[in-house]
Amino acid sequence: MKLFISTILLSLFALSCQSTTANKSNERQDTPNATLSNDAADTTNDTILKHCVYTAADSAKVVDLLKLQPGHDDVLFYARKFKGVPYVASTLEKKDPEQLIINLKQLDCTTLVETTLALTMTKRQGESTFEAYCKNLETLRYWHGKMNGYLSRLHYFTWWMHDNIDKGLIEHVKDAVHFTAPINVQNHYMSAHPDKYKFLKAHPEWVDSIKQLEQQYNGPDGFFLPANKTRLTPKELSSIHNGDIVAIVTRKDGIDYSHLGFAVWGKDNHLHLLNASSIHHKVVEEPKTLYQYLKEHPSSIGIRLLRLK
Repeated sequence: MKLFISTILLSLFALSCQSTTANKSNERQDTPNATLSNDAADTTNDTILKHCVYTAADSAKVVDLLKLQPGHDDVLFYARKFKGVPYVASTLEKKDPEQLIINLKQLDCTTLVETTLALTMTKRQGESTFEAYCKNLETLRYWHGKMNGYLSRLHYFTWWMHDNIDKGLIEHVKDAVHFTAPINVQNHYMSAHPDKYKFLKAHPEWVDSIKQLEQQYNGPDGFFLPANKTRLTPKELSSIHNGDIVAIVTRKDGIDYSHLGFAVWGKDNHLHLLNASSIHHKVVEEPKTLYQYLKEHPSSIGIRLLRLK
């Protein structure tokens, strides 16, 4: 499979590739200038920051968060630090050529997950710098951990999941008793609707490459927890921990998962969701149970869970 993806990437980058979905070669073909404030000017000699877009406030917040001591539930600890941050979609669709966007002031469901995990990884590594955080964010967001244009970004969650498992960063949460519903991935939304994607609309020559990757990762892909079982007790769902990544499986045509967040066991002994919510317009820890949440979204048929290693 890796050989197949590498072959695709070589052809993609020959088209002056810009990262969103394919693998990345070792060479950077996009070398954008960073968008920096004067306060961050002393970091411009660091290679990773030359390919980043961020503000002084973003870098300062990352450093401040890395000074904290999260304790045992470190993923959930960092996720909760973003409660109240406004929900804004498509914050990564800003730069052509692709750059590493760091935006802690506006989050969607994907960037909340990536931002939280990158902070947790950096803290676990004993690092405390903004540069180390940026490197971890790049590693999570792009094929093989290397940004190299729009097509190197992991657009579908299925791709994100498999690549980050291959990189040894995350693992499946498994439960042979309750995770019984089979997943059959049939992604085609991006290639079928390129007009809905700013950079695919601008670069139609990339659509075939997206389609090839969609097809490569389509098919049977493990098992998920059906929606009606999310109301089970902590004892029955003991495999699910606070801070596990929750990916909501959807029956919507052409996409694999419709929403992301983090698992939270509430004081009511029920599973809840911490997420960047388009409904609440901000990051929230849902007061309703995850079971109730899914019941109100009929196209959401269950959840898949993953854990930062």
